[in-house]
Amino acid sequence: MKPNNPLKRYGYLAAACALGILAGMLVQRSCGGNNQPHIHTDAEAVEQTWTCSMHPQIRQDQPGKCPLCAMDLIPLKSTGSSPIDDPDAIAWSTEAAALADIRSSRVERAPAMGEVRLYGTIRIDERRLQSQTSHVSGRIEKLAVRFVGETIQAEQAIAEIYSPDLLNAQQELLEALHWADNNPNLLKAAREKLRQWKIPDHKIAEIERSAKASPTLEIISGYGGVVINKRVEEGDYVERGGVLFELADLSSVWAVFEAYESDLPYLEIGGKLEYTLPALPGESFSGRISFIDPTLDPVSRTLKVRVETSNPKLRLKPGMYAHGIVKGRPGGSSDALSIPRSAVLWTGKRSVVYVKISGADAPAFKLRDVELGAYVGSEVIVLSGLQEGEEVVTNGAFMIDASAQLEGKPSMMNRAEGELAMLSVGGLCEMCKDRIESIARSQRGVSSAVWDMQSRKLELRISGQGSEMDAIAKALAHAGHDNDLYRADDAVYSALPECCHYRLN
Repeated sequence: MKPNNPLKRYGYLAAACALGILAGMLVQRSCGGNNQPHIHTDAEAVEQTWTCSMHPQIRQDQPGKCPLCAMDLIPLKSTGSSPIDDPDAIAWSTEAAALADIRSSRVERAPAMGEVRLYGTIRIDERRLQSQTSHVSGRIEKLAVRFVGETIQAEQAIAEIYSPDLLNAQQELLEALHWADNNPNLLKAAREKLRQWKIPDHKIAEIERSAKASPTLEIISGYGGVVINKRVEEGDYVERGGVLFELADLSSVWAVFEAYESDLPYLEIGGKLEYTLPALPGESFSGRISFIDPTLDPVSRTLKVRVETSNPKLRLKPGMYAHGIVKGRPGGSSDALSIPRSAVLWTGKRSVVYVKISGADAPAFKLRDVELGAYVGSEVIVLSGLQEGEEVVTNGAFMIDASAQLEGKPSMMNRAEGELAMLSVGGLCEMCKDRIESIARSQRGVSSAVWDMQSRKLELRISGQGSEMDAIAKALAHAGHDNDLYRADDAVYSALPECCHYRLN
C-alpha cells in the first residue's frame, strides 16, 4: 500500500473546518440570530463625570486620583440628577452622593453645656510678698539666714548689725536718763527716736536698765515666710531702708492659667475651676475664679485667669504645672441651636455651611452664610442663618463646594454678589416661611432670601439691577404677609390657612 500523502491530509482538515464554520452560520440564521439593537436601561444611561477640584480640565468616567496632583477626584455632574428650581443649588445624583460619602445631620436645639481645658502653673500670691529691710545704716556683722528657701518666723532675729548712728542714739538715751527729772521731754524724744528705728520697747527698757549702749543690734523680722531672695552677706554695709531679704508667705498661692479668646464665654468671676497637678497624681483641686486679666498678651493671644488656693501644708510649690477644666454654659446661655464643627467652612471672616434642600427627588444642596457663637465640645452654636430641623452637610462639604466653584455658583471662594437687605415680615409657620421665601426669590434681582421664624426677619441678597425693596414688600403684602412697608389686605389675610394667622388682633 502506498503511504498517505501529507498534502492531501491537510486539505481534508481545512475542508472540515470550513464546513464547521458554515454550519454554525446556518444554525445561527435558522435560530433567528439576526442582530437586534441593544436597548440601554435607565441605569446604564446615567453617566457620571469625575474631575479634580484643583485641575478642572481633568475629566474621567470613574473615581480615582488626579494624574496631576494625586487629589481624590470628585463627582462633577450626573445626568440622573433631578432639576432644582433654585439656580444656586447644587444637584447631585444619589449614586454620586453615595460615592462621595456625603453625610448630613439635622440642626437641633440642645442645652449649650461645654467645657474648656486650661493650662497653667502655681505661682506666689503677690499680695503675700514682703521685703525685710534694715531700719538703720550699718555693717552686717552676723546673718541668721544663710540660704534662699529657708523658712523664718515673724519676730525672729535674722541679722546683727553694727551702726554708729544706733550707738549714738543709745548714748543719747542714757544721757537723757540723767536729766529725766529736769527735762522729761528729752527722755521721751530719745525713746521715740529708737522706736522709729524699730527698736522694740523691751529692748529700750533693757538699755535703760543696764545703762550700757550696745555697739551691735539684732534685726528682728517683721514677717514670716520663705526666703526667695537674699540680698546681703556678712560684712556688707547697708543703708537705711536697704533690702536684706525678700519673703513669700506660701500658706496661700495662686493657680494661674492661660486662656484663649475662644475660651472667654465660659469664664466669669466667681466661676468654678477644677484642676489637677502632675506632681500630685490622683488628687484634684478646685476654686473660684478671682481674677481675669483685662488685656490679651499681643504675642500669645492669651490672658491670665487666676484661682486662689489655700496651701496650709505647703504642698503646692510655685512653678508646678496645673491642668484646669471649666464646665458650664457659654455666656450664660441656655438651649441653643448647634451643629458639628465639621459642617462649617471658614474663609476669612465668613462662616458658611451647605444646607440640604428638603423635598428634592435627588440630593441637592445650597450654600448658606451663618453667624457662629461659642464652641461646645465638637459642636458650635449657631446664632443666625439656620433654622431648627434643617439639615447641614457634615461630611463632604468641600467636595460640594468644589463642584459649585466649577459650575460658577456661589461657593466659599466665590460669594454671591449683591447687597444685603433686611425686611421684617409677618408669619407664623413653616408654610409661611416657604411662601415668603418663594415670593421674595421670584422678584427680579433677588439672588437669595431667608426668613427667620423666630425674629420674623427676611434676609435678602439683591444683585445686578436688583429689585426695589418697595416691589418686594408689595408682593409679600399682596400674598397676605404684613411687613415694614405694607399691610396685607384683611380679605387676603383671612384667606390664608389657619396655621398662618400671625396677627394678634
